Formats: sequence, C-alpha cells, structure tokens
Amino acid sequence: MIEVNNVSVQFGSRTLFKDVNITFNNGNCYGLIGANGAGKSTFLKVLNNEIEPTTGVITLGKNETLFTLKQNHFEFDDYTVMDTVLMGNIRLHEISKEKDALYAKEDFSDADGERAGELEALFAELDGWNAESNAASLLNGLGIDNHYALMRDLIASDKVKVLLAQALFANPDTLLLDEPTNHLDIKAIAWLEHFLINYDKTVIVVSHDRHFLNKVCTHIADIDFGQIKVYSGNYDFWYESSQLLAKQLKDANKKKEDKIKELEEFIARFSANASKSKQATSRKKILDKIVLDELTPSNRKYPFIEFKPDRESGRSILFLEDVDASDNETSIKNISFSLLKNDKVVLLGDPLKCSLLLKIIAKEKAITNGNLEIGQTITLSYIPDDNSHYFNQSIPITDWLSQYTAIEDMNFIRGFLGRMLFSKEEALKNVDVLSGGEKARCMLSKSMLEAPNLLLLDDPTNHLDLESITSLNNAMINFKGEMIFTSSDHQFIQTVANRIIHITENGIIDKRMSYDEYLELELGIIE
Repeated sequence: MIEVNNVSVQFGSRTLFKDVNITFNNGNCYGLIGANGAGKSTFLKVLNNEIEPTTGVITLGKNETLFTLKQNHFEFDDYTVMDTVLMGNIRLHEISKEKDALYAKEDFSDADGERAGELEALFAELDGWNAESNAASLLNGLGIDNHYALMRDLIASDKVKVLLAQALFANPDTLLLDEPTNHLDIKAIAWLEHFLINYDKTVIVVSHDRHFLNKVCTHIADIDFGQIKVYSGNYDFWYESSQLLAKQLKDANKKKEDKIKELEEFIARFSANASKSKQATSRKKILDKIVLDELTPSNRKYPFIEFKPDRESGRSILFLEDVDASDNETSIKNISFSLLKNDKVVLLGDPLKCSLLLKIIAKEKAITNGNLEIGQTITLSYIPDDNSHYFNQSIPITDWLSQYTAIEDMNFIRGFLGRMLFSKEEALKNVDVLSGGEKARCMLSKSMLEAPNLLLLDDPTNHLDLESITSLNNAMINFKGEMIFTSSDHQFIQTVANRIIHITENGIIDKRMSYDEYLELELGIIE
C-alpha cells in the first residue's frame, strides 16, 4: 500500500497537480493516464522519491518496498544478464557479494566464520538458493535465452526485457512501470500480462497500449484538471464512462438552456402586461434558480483525423510476385500477394522486414527480383517509421504542409492544422524543432491532404498520445479504401485489420482473419 497525502508538484509558475490525496491498495493494478505533459512520468518519480514534491508526503506501509522499471538501458552494460536481474533484489545482492568476499579471503577468521553464518541465514531467508532459477524463469518467459551474456552485447529490445525481468524479480510491495511494453514482442507482452494479472501486490503503470491497460488494470488513475482521480475498472470502462458522463451533462444542460430560453421569452413578452405580471414574476424566480452545470473543459484534446479518398480504387490495386529486396539492415524474399478491394492488411514479423516491404511498395526502395505492379487508379500515401528526413527544413508548419496540397488558401491550411491541434501560433512553429508527437500529427495531416485510396502506414501510433491513437484508430476503421500497416498496438490491429500477412524467412503466411484469431491459431496465444 502507498498513500499520497496533499501532494503538489510545481515547476516555476506551472502546476502539474495540486493537493492530491490517493491510496494505492495492495492487489490492485492502477493505469496512470493523462494528456501528454500532464505529469505521468513525473508522478512516478515522485512516488519513487526521485523528485521532491512541492508539498505533501508519500507514505509506504511499514517495511514495504518499492521498485521501478529502469529507464537507463546502459546502466548495467558491464554486468551479465543474470547479475543484472539478481540486482533487482538489492538486499539479496548485497548479502551475496559480502558472502562471496568473505569466502574468498585467505585469512578466514573466527569472526569471519560467525559473520558468514549470519549471512547464510539471511540468504536462505530471502530464498537465495532459488534466486538464479527464479531469475531464469523470468528471463525465459520474456524470451531471453543467453543468461550469462554481457548486457552491452544485447540488442536494445533485449535490454528492455532484462530490465523488466529485474523489476519483476525484485518482487516489491509496489511496482512502478513506465511504458513496460515498449520494444516487447507479442509473446513477451502476453507473458507480462499474465504475470501482472496474477501479481498480488500494488502495480502502477503508465502505458499507451490500450489493450494492455484493459488486460491488467483494475483501476484507472486519471491526471486531469491538475488533479488525480482514481476510478474502478480498466481503460475501456473509464473511457466509455467518461464519454457517457460528458454527454449526459451536455444533454442536461441543453434541456436547461431550452427551459431558460423559454422562460426568458415569456418574461420579455408578458412582464409589461398587467394581467400576466404575477405569472411573469413567478417565472423569473424559476429562471433565477436554474444554474447550468459547470463543465470544465478537459485538458484532453482529440485531433480530427479523417482519410477521404479522392476516388475509389479500381479492380487492380497492388500485385507482388516473387519479390526480393534488400537494404543495409535486412532483406525479404519470395513475397507474393495481391491486394483486393477493402483489404486492411497488418504486416507481422521482423519490424525491419515489414518496413522494407512498405518502402518498396511506396517506391522508396527498388526490388532486386520479381514483379511489383500498382494499379493506375491508385493514389497512395506513405508514412514511414522514421520521418526525420521530412523535417530537416527550418520552415513553419503552415509552409511545410502547403507542399503537399494544391490548395493555396492559407486560411484553409491554418484551419486544417487547428483541427490537428496546431492552433494559433503553434501552426507557425518551425518543423525542425517539433516533438515526436507533433511530427507524427504533421505526417497524418500530410496523408489526409493527399486524399489517398491506398494507405501505407509504418507504426503510425509511435509518439502519439492515447487521444491521438484513439482518433487515428477510428479514422482507419472508417477509411473507405485499402491499407497496409504495421503496429505493435494490439487493440489497433484487432479493430482495423481484416487480413494478416506474416513475413517469415521463406516468404509469407497470408490469412484472412482477425488478429486475435491469428494469435490463437498460429501462436497459441488466447485472448
């Protein structure tokens, strides 16, 4: 259990949250959500005593422990994978080090023997004899096989898995996880979901993966209006409830507004009429008592995303036969498939191979063998996973976006950017200083203005907040064209894709089915 009492965090004149009072109880998993910049990661650092709150205190239960997922992926480069995981239990690691140092002494004294006995007792009490096998079980579950490799020799995604295993090995009373599914593959995420569902202590997690939040969370802690409020249920329950509540409040206010208008008209019409004056006075009293519910505008803003093709695709859309291609990082071989009307295809497999396939369809890479044909009626729009080369000019967003449309009306461009949350002076920011999320919204704006009937999207949710992901998700569901995309967002894939193409070393697996059906059929993962 962890108690937050009257906690406020302020940086200069900006207050992230004020007078927060929450109790995080054992056995619950809390999804910490909020708009970009609301203070989610900051709040985790306050809980972990990395940042001192402006006011208030954080209190843990007596003898309770807290551990957070490490974000510095190079911190343990000089250690083996196994040692890194074992360091999750700091006390056990310290006892092991002291024990090993004592037994290595050449002049082992009686006092050393006595101390060694004490350490052995503590070691056994902390289940030290099973520590390596427990750590190995965590690593195997996350797909790490070489337990004695140096951390510096691992690829970035495997380092993340080891640091996650370290956090889980710590077995703390309160576990803090900031974006734990980043860089995890499908099987590792499924394993982590199962682990956290069965974890009987307190978990507080920040994630942009809605499916993950839905699977593991018992509560949602929402940062908004400078406050943090806790709601029972998972993310979808919170989202649907908040949308329904907002609608009910608006509907209630609409009825009140209609009533006020009716009363005002009556008063204006009859207040000067002697025979009606008493009735008008009565209605005025009613009018004075009607108070509109104060609807404070949420900090959350949903961009307006809609892909509208200029024309419908013809019968011939996309055809690949025995295609081979390569770049400096990877290669693909023996790729054959045709895209049909209304196909919404998700590419699975090695992300580098998926990206390469999208690049050759977008004509950014040439094929080395085979045949690739794109229909004459097709207008495609491509959003790559790495968009940095689009933003190396020091020009305003308005000028940047104007390059991708024949529309010269700057008021139209400004209005369009406003719907994508670039309002007023923000639309005049230079593109070379934009954040990752802002660049992602610019690329979506570019695609919308291109009015394609074929969308190629390589991990389009990268850098987006939950609100933008939700808007993009809905736009892709409603898109009246064809698309090929990659994503690591389970809910995104499940709700959009109607066809799975899994790139393997020897070609592709091509299935017309939902993502969940494919996971169960091919990978044995049951949702």
